[in-house]
Amino acid sequence: MSTTSTTMEPLSARIPSDLYLWLAQLQVEGATTNSDKLRVLLGQLKRHHDGALDYVAAHAWARDITGRLRESLVRTEGQTGRHSDVLNAMLDHVTTCLAIVVSNAPGSEQEAARLEDLLVRRGFALSEMLLRQATTSQASAYDPTVVQRHAAATLELAHTIHPSLSKGA
Repeated sequence: MSTTSTTMEPLSARIPSDLYLWLAQLQVEGATTNSDKLRVLLGQLKRHHDGALDYVAAHAWARDITGRLRESLVRTEGQTGRHSDVLNAMLDHVTTCLAIVVSNAPGSEQEAARLEDLLVRRGFALSEMLLRQATTSQASAYDPTVVQRHAAATLELAHTIHPSLSKGA
């Protein structure tokens, strides 16, 4: 079995002090020093630029982008004891859809149709979750009335769908 040896090359750059302070305070998973952070961030940028983000890598990248929000929600839940299934499902939906979009570059009509199918399926899964939350007057949300307040137009549209379509025909 052959092993690939990666050589490290020195890099020197002068950056504005505000960027330096930002980098020094930035939390990057798997990196403690500024050099480590630059290696991780440049690696992520290269994979993104090369279009090498498969779905799993794109999902990890999207979770990383939303990491600050996720941490603040965990902190809020820890401080208040309150949890929002609605907000967490919305965040998971956005993360998944971003990963799907970033990891796809259809080269044919058939691949575009597959991407379309994935996104529509995810959209309807989100709609189903929100409709489940609308079955009671108090959704599992920081604002228990948020779903009820926004569901009326969707429910009105749903009632206009022909019954044969609602059976998945």
